[in-house]
Amino acid sequence: MKAGDTLKPFRIASVSPEGMKAWAKFLHDPNPIHLDPAVVKAKGLGDRVINQGPANLAYLISMLQVAVPKAQIESLEVRYVDNVFGGEAVEAGGTVKEVSADGSKRRISCDVWLRAEARGAVLTGTAILAAPL
Repeated sequence: MKAGDTLKPFRIASVSPEGMKAWAKFLHDPNPIHLDPAVVKAKGLGDRVINQGPANLAYLISMLQVAVPKAQIESLEVRYVDNVFGGEAVEAGGTVKEVSADGSKRRISCDVWLRAEARGAVLTGTAILAAPL
């Protein structure tokens, strides 16, 4: 792995509104924008339910775990740029910025993102991974 390498993407073909109901329970988040398209529309946010932020972050974490299986995430900083809507296709990905050795570990610094297929970036950020040499 070297600077400039692309991390293997993690794709969700269709973000599930039913999954949002489960996340709402797990997160104790009864916000109706995750459950009721009529509320989303009334708030002027579109006409589809909006995925929870932690679920979007989980897509990025899954991508990192698949792309560098033996690595541990040392840090992950993200910026929420836009919403992810029910039924939308999203893809998490990243690019290696720098690789360095530190004792018995490799440190891998990456730019990461989650993109909605039709609209572009919805999360952007950086991750630092520690992997065995």
